[in-house]
Amino acid sequence: MSSNNIPALHSRILSVWYRHYLVYTRNLVSNGLPPFLEPLIFLAGVGLGLGKYIVSMDGLPYIQYLASGLLVTSAMYTASFECTFGTFIRLEYEKSYDGMLAAPITANDLILGEILWAGTKGWFFSLAVLIIVSLFGVIPPGASLFAPVIGFLTGIMFAAISLTVTSFVKNINHFNFYMTGVLSPMFFFSGVVFPVKSLPAVLQPVAEFMPLTHVVRLVRALCQGSYQTILLLDMLYVLVVSLIMGIIAVRRLKRLLIV
Repeated sequence: MSSNNIPALHSRILSVWYRHYLVYTRNLVSNGLPPFLEPLIFLAGVGLGLGKYIVSMDGLPYIQYLASGLLVTSAMYTASFECTFGTFIRLEYEKSYDGMLAAPITANDLILGEILWAGTKGWFFSLAVLIIVSLFGVIPPGASLFAPVIGFLTGIMFAAISLTVTSFVKNINHFNFYMTGVLSPMFFFSGVVFPVKSLPAVLQPVAEFMPLTHVVRLVRALCQGSYQTILLLDMLYVLVVSLIMGIIAVRRLKRLLIV
């Protein structure tokens, strides 16, 4: 095929994104309903229960403090599942990538399309949480209008991290170590449930190293309408980690895709 017939880079990446979109929307109710139900169940079970004992947290009503963190944890989990279990299944069991690479796209295009799709799911899941918490008056919708954008960035970052993890995994069951040993601790120690400053001094630098800490701080600032200089460092952290882990993921996964 001549170079004149090869689609543009953005078209190749979007074709991968569109393939995942078609698969996802084929079962729209079963795939699209849980993002709206999960925050409702979590806030009812945890937020309302603990809210009777914890009136406020870091200057916010506790239910609002918790809800603002859920805006990005939902993006973290969906992107991580998509680019671990989802990617591994497509790679090892369904062999979906074999057919996709038969089209005029490269392994780089395919991996970037995976990351873009995970970022889109992060945006959608954050939006779903925002709609629910706004309907119940937990978070003013105007103050957090751009929260799904942070959800998108969260999805991109955790997609890159998760694809890097996937490049090392030989058995699908090994992802349980990542989910339980990495994502679960981040949920509890990255400022979602309680402030990072409440941790022992020796653990606070560890929390600052965790990717989730920085997007939680960004989205909570949006919800509060309170902006500080440290948020620039948080954004820089997200961009740098996304870039570095994305490069590593591309380089390692290309070896698995092109054999």
